[in-house]
Amino acid sequence: MYKTPCSRLTFLGVRIKERLVQIAPRCDQTARSLIYLHKRNPSNSLTYQHLNFLKRQQVETEEAKQARLDRQWKPLKVDAGDLPDVYARLAKIKLTLVATTAAAGFAMAPVPFDPVLFFVSSLGTGLASCAANSINQYFEVPFDSNMNRTKNRPLVRGQIPLHAVSFALACGIPGVALLTLAVNPLTGFLGAFNIFLYTCCYTPLKRLSIVNTWVGAVVGAIPPVMGWCAATGSLDPAFVLGGFLYCWQFPHFNALSWNLREDYSRGGYRMMSVTHPGMCKRVALRHSLALIPLTTLAPALDITTWNFPVVSLPINLYISYLAARFYYQGDRNSARKLFFCSLWHLPMLLLLALTCKKYSRSPGDAAAAAPLTLVPSAK
Repeated sequence: MYKTPCSRLTFLGVRIKERLVQIAPRCDQTARSLIYLHKRNPSNSLTYQHLNFLKRQQVETEEAKQARLDRQWKPLKVDAGDLPDVYARLAKIKLTLVATTAAAGFAMAPVPFDPVLFFVSSLGTGLASCAANSINQYFEVPFDSNMNRTKNRPLVRGQIPLHAVSFALACGIPGVALLTLAVNPLTGFLGAFNIFLYTCCYTPLKRLSIVNTWVGAVVGAIPPVMGWCAATGSLDPAFVLGGFLYCWQFPHFNALSWNLREDYSRGGYRMMSVTHPGMCKRVALRHSLALIPLTTLAPALDITTWNFPVVSLPINLYISYLAARFYYQGDRNSARKLFFCSLWHLPMLLLLALTCKKYSRSPGDAAAAAPLTLVPSAK
């Protein structure tokens, strides 16, 4: 880019500050003196930033200066009493649905409800989620600082730069150990795998390819599978519950990212809404419609009764209608309506599935249904 002497940018280092101190008394706060000074010695030309600096030094009042400094970014000092709130924001406790969906997967399992196992599995899953979110924010500090949505996160503001890794380890290791030892090894493996998938695959892919959205959908689909696995110890029909979360995330996130395209672009993230807006709308509509046939798999696999596809049809049709409006209109209003619909659609869908679940058989029925075996009589 071509730079003229009057527009070139220099750093306000020590030499520049010394030059400004020498030049300022001769400027007399007039444009004529600045022009004359530039013609006499072009090497002492002032840039736009220097002129603003001089103007603030000569004209700005103390009240205006304090107001300007309050609007600027500055690191925050953290007291010991503020650490719980900072750690909560670091773990994204208000935004995460991991523990909730894992609890829904546990409750959907056709086995007797064990409150102790339910609490332990929910706690382990929540700790694993906190670790993944903390590592994610640690890696994305330079990029989050460029986005209005994330510029006030604790690590961006310099509140706990060294605590983040320690906090992630303090959550991740006990969480995975709790799932492995107190629940079952398969659930612990799924928890560790989800941390790896979120931090080592999804997080770097956000700046490389739009494939990150599909990887993130897999990350969100694993927690209900973990809940089912914690209750039953197997993965047989649990993929249906994961499919609900997988399909739901596309209308949810694509609608959210549509109104944050400028923010994601400034942060350097390759999202569908930024690089492939047409695909963003198509994918949201396609996965909204996929929720309708997916609900029929639950009764076909004896997870719920056949009432579930019927009672869930209205909400699935409604989110599909909003996704169709988003596809054809593609404006902020349609994206906002689809996003807010997705916030209540998922809890309602899981609640309807829970009310229509097939409960475990009674011990008498299980004994009657058990196959007969021939045992040789003792001589």
